[in-house]
Amino acid sequence: MGIGEACAYAFARRGARLILTARSAGSLERVRQAAAPAEAAALTADLGQPDQAQALVARALGCYGRIDVLVNNAGIGMYTPFWEAERDAIRLLMEVNFFAPLELIRGVLPYMRRQGLGTIVNVSSVAGKIPLPWLTLYSASKAALNYISDGLRMELRGTGIHVVSVCPGYVSTGFPQHVLGGAIPEAVARRKRFTITAEQCAEAIVKGVERGKRTVVTPASGWLLIGISRLLPGPAHALLARMRRPAQTFDQASEKSRSQSQR
Repeated sequence: MGIGEACAYAFARRGARLILTARSAGSLERVRQAAAPAEAAALTADLGQPDQAQALVARALGCYGRIDVLVNNAGIGMYTPFWEAERDAIRLLMEVNFFAPLELIRGVLPYMRRQGLGTIVNVSSVAGKIPLPWLTLYSASKAALNYISDGLRMELRGTGIHVVSVCPGYVSTGFPQHVLGGAIPEAVARRKRFTITAEQCAEAIVKGVERGKRTVVTPASGWLLIGISRLLPGPAHALLARMRRPAQTFDQASEKSRSQSQR
């Protein structure tokens, strides 16, 4: 289960009327039925196509006539080093992770401003706070989304529209199997101490909306990692760089470090 599907169920349990969006009509129908008895509409769209992202808001408004909460959750990753990535793949990643949320925000804001209320949820990542060298392009796209959230929050101050930036750590989903290229380093794959489920992430998102939070980091221990990265960027980045190496190299480096410390 992905974060988007889990969010649909979490909002449905609170009585929300849902508008579900994905590329697959079959997946949307399955989620729509599973969300019953909540009212839910399903709209297929490929957010990698700018014209479809632009048209989606009008289609969504045709369902219920208003949008109170926008959850920008669509995202795609790439483990390929930046200099080896194909240009078209880079542009697609930025289109889905950054430009599609911008188009949807631009689309809903006129209506939310007329309502005098609304919430925009941008699902970013801890990788948008801490650059991960095995997800460099993904980190860049999520960092850009974080800055848009912060700037937009200031621009909309006093309008009744709230902006929530969500920064999950490692969420157990099918994300690694659907990246645009490359594979997660073994050293990283084996060290998932802070893994959460999609359901846990969704609950944190919904509670963040209910409580009017600015930023949701889940699990909360992610704040510690962010703090360390900001206070000690050199050592933190050096550790992350070592984790990007093949697992054998990382283990050998760890063993060498332990041996030296015992002398």
